[in-house]
Amino acid sequence: MTSVGLVLLAFGFLCVTMAGIPWVRPWATGLFYGWWLVPITGFIRVLTSAPLFHAMTIWSVALEVHFGWSRTQLSMAFAFTRIEGGIMGPIEGYLTDRFGARLMVLIGLLVMGLGFVFFWQVRSLWMFYVAFVIMSLGHGLGGWVPMTTLLNNWFNRHRAKAMGWSNTWSRLGALILVPAIAWAINPEQDRLGWELTALFLGLFTLATAVPLARMIRDRPEDYGLLPDGAPPSPSTMPASSPRAAQPAAADTDFTTAQALATPAFWLISWGHGFTSMIIIAIMAHLGLFMNDLGFNIQTTGLVVSVYSAVSMVFQVVGGHLGDHIPKNLAIFIFSTIQAGSVVVLTFATNAFMIYIFAVLFGIGFGGRNPLTTAIRGEYFGRSSFGMLLGISTVPMNFLLIIAAPLPGYMFDTQGTYTMAFLSLAALNLLGGLFFLLAKKPVLKPAQTPSVAARRAA
Repeated sequence: MTSVGLVLLAFGFLCVTMAGIPWVRPWATGLFYGWWLVPITGFIRVLTSAPLFHAMTIWSVALEVHFGWSRTQLSMAFAFTRIEGGIMGPIEGYLTDRFGARLMVLIGLLVMGLGFVFFWQVRSLWMFYVAFVIMSLGHGLGGWVPMTTLLNNWFNRHRAKAMGWSNTWSRLGALILVPAIAWAINPEQDRLGWELTALFLGLFTLATAVPLARMIRDRPEDYGLLPDGAPPSPSTMPASSPRAAQPAAADTDFTTAQALATPAFWLISWGHGFTSMIIIAIMAHLGLFMNDLGFNIQTTGLVVSVYSAVSMVFQVVGGHLGDHIPKNLAIFIFSTIQAGSVVVLTFATNAFMIYIFAVLFGIGFGGRNPLTTAIRGEYFGRSSFGMLLGISTVPMNFLLIIAAPLPGYMFDTQGTYTMAFLSLAALNLLGGLFFLLAKKPVLKPAQTPSVAARRAA
């Protein structure tokens, strides 16, 4: 049994066990069920993000050796997925608000599992692109948008903290899974290989789709609860069945149209895009950059583990900090650290500098990650959150389309990543400044929407 198999089987046993024990029902324990959703959403993020995006720097090295594709060709896979994300983002947000995260998780994991099975059969460049788009579609349908919307529904005062802990569980999975994938697909060793590893990931994702979806509960009001575990009021108690309760709308909830009319929405959307560009570039090119310096694929996996471990800690730090100081200020601080880490990487010539990068990158990436989503919930409320999150992916993905191909093209033409990485670090700083300028909007009393208007929006 490979290390990938052992890791996934352990996670799978945990999922299947969790699906069958009583505490998955909100009324079976005194602990607020939202806190159970934190590790559940974290594990779903592992399945949808770690093998696809965090491990892309590992897949790139193996595919370059196997097929001889250029770095521009390899990184174009990210561009195609961002085109898909830009088109599907608003649709994913609408579907999450309309049908709930439970159904989205089921569909998304099934699509992603089939994408990995298709990846197993890749024999040409166009098949690689198609496989990556299918997997990215599954990630979008069942990953970031529905999981963030779900936690936003269950938390208000502890929103940033809950998202930070969820991301911490996700980083823990990446910390274990990415080195396992690197060990299995190392082209210098005769182990499982990238094809069978992709097949194993696909089959595992398909097998866990139903158990994971069973654990999802879309809104606390559906079970007579309120966000953060606040005592239920008579208006939130179910009339005749658990599904009869209606959401209790907050006075700060914006309709979609009202949110789109605020400068803060667009500053956050573009800021999120600029600060995410370097993350996509690192995921695509770190392994190739380190390979040029003479490091093997397993060392790359170790570096990913270091920044994942540091990120795991700072997800919690960022989440707690965001509940005590203005979130836009905290995002600016962590974004600046993230940009600085890439400058260190650009001029790295030895392992020590690369590990310094990994620590700083983990601090910046981990600290800002829960806050970039929690700030939307704080600024715009819960009623239209999924739709707003989906719409915000359009400008984000416009930027992310070029995030991976640009460094690949610049390397192929210049023979170095220096200008590419420094340019992305500068754009990262610009994104942090956009967040800093995004002040919390305030609804005037006459603008406060009724419950019916919120639902119509």
